[in-house]
Amino acid sequence: MSTIFKNLSDYDKDSVPDASGMKLAVVVSEWNDNITGKLLKGCLNSLEKHGVLKNDILVKFVPGSFELTFGAKKIAEENEDELDAIICLGCVVKGETPHFDYICQSVSYGLTELNLSYDIPFIFGVLTTNTMQQAIDRSGGKHGNKGDEAAITAIKMARP
Repeated sequence: MSTIFKNLSDYDKDSVPDASGMKLAVVVSEWNDNITGKLLKGCLNSLEKHGVLKNDILVKFVPGSFELTFGAKKIAEENEDELDAIICLGCVVKGETPHFDYICQSVSYGLTELNLSYDIPFIFGVLTTNTMQQAIDRSGGKHGNKGDEAAITAIKMARP
């Protein structure tokens, strides 16, 4: 659903399972870090608000959104038996070349493949926007924070 019709940070708190005892990983793109840093902050705040302890959250950084899938795969290989979900946060802003299309398609396909290959959910918390202003609006601005949404999605997928 378009964020024009729904704020990314609005959700029914009663519909979110208790996340106490959960262990999660968050893989964050360093590219567009002015945006991904805000996504990470929103994600961590939401996880902690629902009972996840700081010590039970593993945060790893990768250079860009394209590298999210490999970073998430490595974390899964090393920690699969310990993790309840892996959240991937990134931001791709459309430019003048088709690079945007290749990156967005590759990341979405890669995370889909990981979801089918492992017994834990991989959460797509990647902003794919036409402008930097749209990214700002979705990383704590007027449309909420995609990091909040990714955290809630991870909790719901890990504890359906």
